[in-house]
Amino acid sequence: MSSLGQLLLTGVPGARLDSETAATFRRIQPGGFILFGRNIESPEQLRKLIDDLRSVCEVEPIVTIDQEGGRVSRLRLIGSEPPNANALRDRGDLELIGRHGRITGELLRIFGFNLDLCPVLDISFDDEADNSLRGRCYGNNVAQVVENAGAFNDGLRRTGVLSCGKHFPGYSRAPLDAHHELPVIALDRADLNAHELAVFAHFSPLVDSMMIGHGLYPALEPDGLCSSLSKRVIKELLRGELGYRGMIMTDDLDMGAILNHHGLEETIRLAITAGNDLAMICHRVECVEEAHGHLEKVPQADLDRALENVAAFKARMVPADRWDLAEFKRRDAEVRQLRIDTLGVEAADQRSPEDGKRSPVEVY
Repeated sequence: MSSLGQLLLTGVPGARLDSETAATFRRIQPGGFILFGRNIESPEQLRKLIDDLRSVCEVEPIVTIDQEGGRVSRLRLIGSEPPNANALRDRGDLELIGRHGRITGELLRIFGFNLDLCPVLDISFDDEADNSLRGRCYGNNVAQVVENAGAFNDGLRRTGVLSCGKHFPGYSRAPLDAHHELPVIALDRADLNAHELAVFAHFSPLVDSMMIGHGLYPALEPDGLCSSLSKRVIKELLRGELGYRGMIMTDDLDMGAILNHHGLEETIRLAITAGNDLAMICHRVECVEEAHGHLEKVPQADLDRALENVAAFKARMVPADRWDLAEFKRRDAEVRQLRIDTLGVEAADQRSPEDGKRSPVEVY
């Protein structure tokens, strides 16, 4: 059986693994799964879904989710909502941030997740900017992000759950939300070096994986190619200049920034040849089998590199904790206590306005 499916990180259609989807996953053997609000109904159901996904895989899959805090916390649909990065930043207590990382990892392990798509390493130059980052950034400058995101990253990784730095090379000053259209970040290289790239350079040896954002950076890619599909951005800058050695994945290839400009075949080919190890398809699950076919047209050297990096990442994954509903409730109570300690008792029951289960666009 072809191993190329290991280079795909796919979404799942619903809260239960139907027979047709299970058969597709058995055929293509994806490298992993990413879950969203549409996949979550109850604690017991979520653990069963993940166990079912693992059962169709011959190689232990990556099982991941965006569990950041605030509105980007998928598990708030069945439990407490953690404080977001901005609130933790404003509280100014590294113990709380490290505790957030630990609690998050322990909560994810009881469901069987082995990777959290955190921490966000973008700098919030403007807390109100409309670029999908509102509430998600650990600092307003390089030093703040390094200290605060570092505390979360350390706490998370100590639980055995692996981390992901995002969104390289930085959505911080994107004028548009890449979920809808491809933003142009027209900053010169010196400016990027002093801010966005300084953060990612610091975290290069500290995160287990890196997510490449979708943006046009003329100073990094003069030929007008999106960052997530650019050899200059991934192979030359991230791998070469910054010396990153972990696994690299695209941001969702279903986002408008990509869908509006490239067909699936071109997207898959460019993503892997640019240096990504995993191509992420979150919502068009029906296209995953087609994407698998397109991988066969990628040069063998690029496939071998990507397969090796995915395998090395998987060698570091830890098994799921034993399922126990009472233990889930205990860990979820820790999330609520963290929220109280960060925001105060009165704010603890005030949840973020966007609900991932009902929102037409789930940010990540």
